[in-house]
Amino acid sequence: MPTARSLETRTPLGFGMTSGVPSPDLKGHIHSSVIVSLLLGLDQFTKAWVSAAMLPGQSIPLVSSILHLTYVQNTGAAFGLFKNQQPVFIGFSLLVIGWILWEICTRVQMGWRLRWANALVLAGAIGNLIDRLCLGYVVDFIDFRVWPVFNVADSAITIGVSCLLIEWWLEQSRHR
Repeated sequence: MPTARSLETRTPLGFGMTSGVPSPDLKGHIHSSVIVSLLLGLDQFTKAWVSAAMLPGQSIPLVSSILHLTYVQNTGAAFGLFKNQQPVFIGFSLLVIGWILWEICTRVQMGWRLRWANALVLAGAIGNLIDRLCLGYVVDFIDFRVWPVFNVADSAITIGVSCLLIEWWLEQSRHR
């Protein structure tokens, strides 16, 4: 006899079908959309503010020797690696964005940690993609002096990927 799980299927818009009855995770999609929108807005606002208020290369100490605002026009990836490879970064960003949208839209149910992690990576990828497409570089400005200069989108991606790895590790631990 089929179980409820075996009757469940996925549809392209993220609506599950159990015994022919749709079960949308509309609340989860709304939460993801809000997270992405807020982070993307914060990212683009801070980058626009830094670009308008500072000159490239300018640095303003906020906490002496610890935290500075330093305006960097980054044409590379993290740590300034692979400078001037915009088509590669744009292509990779589009793949990541597509994959995350696919995950969000095709999973019938997604736990809040996984939903948050995906939303963080999605917001960060979109934020940096907007910079690359509109400016030809990514605006970085958070400078701890012991780490490369970064931005809100980079922070979201780093936290999101870390959460995805933790979630994967927890899932692996449950199956042992």
